[in-house]
Amino acid sequence: MSDTILFDLFGVIARPQSSAGMARLVETAGAAAPAFWDAYWDRRPPYDRGRLTGPEFWSRVAETLGTRFDDRRIAELIAADVAGWSEVDDAMVSLVGELTASGRRVALLSNIPEDLAVHYEARHPWFRYFEVCAFSCRIGHVKPSADAYLWCRDALGVAADRILFVDDRAENVRAAEATGMRGHLFTGSARLRAALNWRAEAGPARTEGATPVRTVRGRARSGGAHRR
Repeated sequence: MSDTILFDLFGVIARPQSSAGMARLVETAGAAAPAFWDAYWDRRPPYDRGRLTGPEFWSRVAETLGTRFDDRRIAELIAADVAGWSEVDDAMVSLVGELTASGRRVALLSNIPEDLAVHYEARHPWFRYFEVCAFSCRIGHVKPSADAYLWCRDALGVAADRILFVDDRAENVRAAEATGMRGHLFTGSARLRAALNWRAEAGPARTEGATPVRTVRGRARSGGAHRR
């Protein structure tokens, strides 16, 4: 049994970027979809690592597209981007709460910019369950860089082989396993429960009134790699 479950956020606990959110972003930018998404992802890594603010990121996207976004358009793009990544999987939120209530340690490792990190911390009280929240924008490392996983190992203070890393991207799971962690490729809450030998009839998550665990919030250091 692993001492700690280290969760990815997007595609595991939070939903992937919604199609409605993607359409809203393209419409707000006023750009052709293929060119927009090329610029969005090409410019994204420094934003996820905390090296760019939201306005700086969107100014660089505009530059790549050969245009300019004014302050109002940038604010609209930041809001649309946050909204598109904001849906969560209630079944997974419940599982995280159940694990915590049973005494299991849970932590989070996510490639996420500061605007999204602030949104999730403000809107979701279940974030208190995570003993460590390793946001790429604050630790300066992004998956699948080995440094991201090693940062979490050190923050948690346990051997890598006592950590189970859960992610929906195979390359991220393989990278975690290369550092000595155990890995689980997420395909749904039912299979994860089975992997954890967790009873489906376990009690509901304690969201209100739960005692918060000690949390560690990363601060920026150097380098990293790519997406969520």
